[in-house]
Amino acid sequence: MDLTTISSVLTPRGLDELPSWEAGDAWLAGGTWLFSEPQPSLTRLIDLSSFHWQPSTIRPDGLGIAATCTIAELNRLELPTDWLAAPLINQCCRALLGSFKIWNRATVGGNLCMALPAGPMIALTAALDGVCTLLAVDGSTRHLPVMEFVLGPQKTALRAGELLRSIDVPTEALRRRTAFRQISLSPNGRSGALLVGSLGPSGGFTLIVTASTPRPVRLSFPGLPDAAALRQAIADGTQGVGWYDDPHGSPDWRQHVTGLLAEEIRREFEEGTAR
Repeated sequence: MDLTTISSVLTPRGLDELPSWEAGDAWLAGGTWLFSEPQPSLTRLIDLSSFHWQPSTIRPDGLGIAATCTIAELNRLELPTDWLAAPLINQCCRALLGSFKIWNRATVGGNLCMALPAGPMIALTAALDGVCTLLAVDGSTRHLPVMEFVLGPQKTALRAGELLRSIDVPTEALRRRTAFRQISLSPNGRSGALLVGSLGPSGGFTLIVTASTPRPVRLSFPGLPDAAALRQAIADGTQGVGWYDDPHGSPDWRQHVTGLLAEEIRREFEEGTAR
């Protein structure tokens, strides 16, 4: 879609070339959402692709993912064999239902910054204890866990003029076993519920609930809970958050399927069939 209100597109080659932030500015990464509908409030785009950030970096302390890393680039990653959570990356990438064109343009950072409940990159990075690095045009830096970055539908902790630079995932999280569940009202529909469970070497269990709630919900246990304890934890953990309501699922349905998928994940770990 043509954005008829845009008067200029800037392509800074480094952070020192970033302009002062003005009303009507927007960061441009993949642009798959930005160009999908009218943006009458915008007058200037600042293209992040001109920074040429390395899409991802495998380090001894974990995985660094640039905000401009595309879904396709993330899905192609070959990770160390002891990173047992590696299959979760492919599972979450495939939860973003789109053509190869979308996969090659849509970015990890864009998915987080849109902060839609069904954003699978939110589920992925939240489940793996991702930490966001945020940069401001004045050069200052902040670090926020993904769970504190995504605040609600299309609402993040970004301040005016800040951009999401990268997401760092620690090695400890990548060495956990994981289990993934996702459901939609139709075969090619947006996620109505997307859950990720993980089990650490010491037995600690974590469940991330997304898509069915307005923002991610994290439930942590010292060990694998029984069915009743898990049900109660979901009820308690979602009490102040509520259940999301849109054409892709009613609150009652989302609450029901979240409980079913959570129990499937719990049983998968209990039976030892999780990867």
